[in-house]
Amino acid sequence: MVILLITTPYGALAQTNEPATAQNETTTVTTAVRESSTPEKTGTKSVQKEESGKELGTQLPLWSVIPFIGILLSIALFPLLAPHFWHHHFGKVSIFWSLLFAFPFLFAFKGEGIHEILHIYLIDYIPFIILLWSLFTVAGGILVRGDFVGKPSTNLIILLIGTFLSSWIGTTGSAMVLIRPLLRANANRKNKTHVVVFFIFLVANIGGSLTPLGDPPLFLGFLHGVPFFYTFQLLPDLGVASLILLSLFYLMDRYFYSREKPEDILVTGTKPFSIAGKRNFIFLVGIIAGVLLSGFWKAGTIHVLGVPVAIQNMARDSILIIMGLLSMKFTPNNWRKENGFSWFPILEVALLFAGIFMTIIPALAILRAGTDGALAFLIRAVQEPYHYFWVTGALSSFLDNAPTYLTFMNSALGQFYAGIPESQAVHQLIAEHHIYLKAISVGAVFMGANTYIGNAPNFMVKSIAEENGVPMPSFFGYIFKYSLPILIPTFIIIQLIFFP
Repeated sequence: MVILLITTPYGALAQTNEPATAQNETTTVTTAVRESSTPEKTGTKSVQKEESGKELGTQLPLWSVIPFIGILLSIALFPLLAPHFWHHHFGKVSIFWSLLFAFPFLFAFKGEGIHEILHIYLIDYIPFIILLWSLFTVAGGILVRGDFVGKPSTNLIILLIGTFLSSWIGTTGSAMVLIRPLLRANANRKNKTHVVVFFIFLVANIGGSLTPLGDPPLFLGFLHGVPFFYTFQLLPDLGVASLILLSLFYLMDRYFYSREKPEDILVTGTKPFSIAGKRNFIFLVGIIAGVLLSGFWKAGTIHVLGVPVAIQNMARDSILIIMGLLSMKFTPNNWRKENGFSWFPILEVALLFAGIFMTIIPALAILRAGTDGALAFLIRAVQEPYHYFWVTGALSSFLDNAPTYLTFMNSALGQFYAGIPESQAVHQLIAEHHIYLKAISVGAVFMGANTYIGNAPNFMVKSIAEENGVPMPSFFGYIFKYSLPILIPTFIIIQLIFFP
């Protein structure tokens, strides 16, 4: 019944605009391969695709983003209100919201709707999940052993190393490699919740801001034409945020460490420091090389189901898959078991993001339409870099930072270059208004730390910590006890310095 109610106005909307649109789009799909045979026609088709996306955004009403809001609210609320149901049925919830959007969308826009869905899955979702899976798999094969004492200096060094590694092996990879050694080092301490919280702040989020390998939002930006090394411009922002948070952490940890009983924190074991699964570092280098390859090698495109896919991107994804498979082959299962490795976290991310990417289609299309779309009021309100910083960050905190980044990057493109092909518009934005993209990038990556649902590793770190006996704060406890008093003042300083 709900789908029928939504389908009727969708269909009426499409019919009042361009009756032949769906038929024309279907014809476009069948002729795509033939049109791509000459460079001139390929360029023309690219422009037509961007114009088609802009026209779609002018037709879609604001309520078409309801399924997108629905799935994100489900991610935020179900784990709190119905954790048992969510744990067993989160995939079904994702499918429900996907179908609630897809059925009326395809009924109304037919061929154009099919093309939009295929485009976002082939260009965005599949490469996104392949990167996460490869990093998660390879990092999970690296086992750090040793008897460590969770002194403030030891914890500080682990956070420093993790913050640096996050940009190169991903926030997920870095968090999965280091969270267990950190927990083992602090196993005998009574006051250690803050250690895990700052680990989430720095290693699972802020540290991943220097390369597209670091955090999913930046990788999506890379897929949409942002140069690989552009994110090095975020180094000053990362430096200031890290200096503030690491200094505060060290002071807090010294205070809590001084309250521990000496006999509680005494380590009697003699297990030496060692790293098992060193081959996985080779596979990590392979992942980095694969991503770099796709950024610098231009090998043309082929059409897959009517969607132009860059050959170098297909090569990159193949390399990433091979690296993950090699890690599985050459890493003994008992090492992964000792590391507490499980496939559940990546499965959860894959299923939930499948729904997120499906339902985000109307939001992206509307924002791409700029002032001609249903979100014209938001486009006009979010004008300055600090607007983008705070709005992108606030939404990244509660929704998810990857699609939020993509949404507001499209918003900025719509603000300055509505109607211009995306590949051209991104380079113009960097050349002429780079501070806007920087504000979006910093907001999305940094403020993913504000809540447990802001970035993929956050919940995984929380779950692992709780399995190891660390009393983690609740969803709102995390926000009010840590994010608001610690992160928000830090971000205010960042804004005053870099986005005044």
